[in-house]
Amino acid sequence: MRKIPVLSAALALVIAGTAACGSSSSPASGKSGSTGGTAGAAFDPKSCQGGTLEVLNQASISKLDPARLYTSGGGNIPSLLFRTLTTRNRLPGQEGAKPAPDLATDLGTPSDGAKTWTYHLKDGLQYEDGTPITAQDVKYGIERSFAPELSGGAPYLRDWLVDASSYQGPYKQPDGINAIETPDTKTIIFHLSKPEGDFPLLATATQFAPVPKAKDTGVDYEKHPISSGPYMVASYEKKKTLDLVRNPHWSATTDPLRYACPDKINITAGLESAVINQRIATGTGQDANAVTTDATVGPDQLAQLNSNPELAKRVSKGEFPATTYLAFNTKVKPFDDIRVRQAISYAVNRTTAVNAAGGTAVAGASTTFLPPQKALGYQAYDYFPAGATGNAAKAKELLAQAGYSSGLSIDLYHEADDADNLGPKLATSIQEALKAAGITVNLKPTDDTGYRDLTGKPSTEPGLSLQYWGADWPSGGPFLIPVFDGRQIVESGGNFNLAQLNDPAVNAEIDAINQITDPEQAQARWGALDAKLGQQALTVPLFYEKDVYLFGKNVKNAVPDGWRGQYDLARVSVK
Repeated sequence: MRKIPVLSAALALVIAGTAACGSSSSPASGKSGSTGGTAGAAFDPKSCQGGTLEVLNQASISKLDPARLYTSGGGNIPSLLFRTLTTRNRLPGQEGAKPAPDLATDLGTPSDGAKTWTYHLKDGLQYEDGTPITAQDVKYGIERSFAPELSGGAPYLRDWLVDASSYQGPYKQPDGINAIETPDTKTIIFHLSKPEGDFPLLATATQFAPVPKAKDTGVDYEKHPISSGPYMVASYEKKKTLDLVRNPHWSATTDPLRYACPDKINITAGLESAVINQRIATGTGQDANAVTTDATVGPDQLAQLNSNPELAKRVSKGEFPATTYLAFNTKVKPFDDIRVRQAISYAVNRTTAVNAAGGTAVAGASTTFLPPQKALGYQAYDYFPAGATGNAAKAKELLAQAGYSSGLSIDLYHEADDADNLGPKLATSIQEALKAAGITVNLKPTDDTGYRDLTGKPSTEPGLSLQYWGADWPSGGPFLIPVFDGRQIVESGGNFNLAQLNDPAVNAEIDAINQITDPEQAQARWGALDAKLGQQALTVPLFYEKDVYLFGKNVKNAVPDGWRGQYDLARVSVK
């Protein structure tokens, strides 16, 4: 799950040095799919061929095996190499939050109440060496993702597939997973232990990428994975660089959603955010052809864009579906009393919380756990209206009812630094807001690794902590299930249900929604469930994430979508 990164000042210097020659101009609005200048113009993929795209990123390229990558749904680096049964729709805005067929002819045919899903592969699918892609290759690719030595991919199939929880991969158990059938080279059938209406969304994960068994070299496969996408590996230096060239056997006829415009794509990793944005803003040499998928622009820099209209045209804005919130452990006093939880909900100052994250350009105040995106099922509600700055009077009233008329002292656990916006800045803003309501907040900073261990184990979880949750795909399911399904509580660690809620009615509603295969019907039910959960004050939503990216002066079609709020490397082009 991504975080809003810490902001740097280096880009502001670059912008300030060039701003004098331009008049005032405001960048586009912050909704998914909005962007400045040429990025929003009509685009013809047939005219985009050629050139070299440079990708400048912070995160190191430490994995290049589809079994170990979490998802290609974002449509970025993995999706240049690996096609999957389905992919995201790759369109601007909320249309891009929908799944679309990729290797498969459609989104799958459900049967047995969404417990069985059948897919048929398109004709003419080939790997980079010209050999055909088969249903057996897709099955084998999935089975590899269960191997302990190839850990790191999406964990859902271990739970979803019938009798697959103990499977250890094809190297130890070559007979494979019986719950995946391949009656012929074009057909693959999945048998699930429970209904899963979101299966077409999960099928975008890279573990659904085909792997030819004859070419599998185990842990060394990532040195040169066999491409099924529009590009293949030319060279790869782990954690540093990845150079891609065209896959001569990829066909746009079978893959109309990936434009695959540049002839080459060079990815450089491990760079500082300030360096990345400075290089893209300046645009010298090949940096004019540069983009980034993880170095967002901060509010200080955005303020400077208003006086630099040329640079403002090279801004792309999207929203990753994520919420930063206060998490209550309802098993710990005084948070076992809903009146105390309600009091804190009234007392928070979302204006200072948003400012601590960097301001309204990168965060939006939220009173709902689901972020404001249709694909998730968002329904507006505000049961504990705190206004812009908090409602101290209402908070004091509830505390008095709970027996704390003289005030209350509580501990707030948070990360030791502000790298993930769960650190001292945000914690201090909460401390100051609650002070006005007579609540003394004792700050408890914890290093990042220790923080996850501490809060993710029910026996050690504190009563109140700062948390962040982002969706694995744009649906209410992956947003609400891990956080509120009582059957997802993990006593040994790695638990996300921090309220430790185990409500049979909530669990039953989750099961009922999972049987729905119509996205709009499911969205309405997820939204209603979020609203119902919100009444219990199990969390205090603070803000949702906004992302702002710069792109090079020669880059076209850098249009973000509603899946992850990023532009798609498979669609951008260079002059």
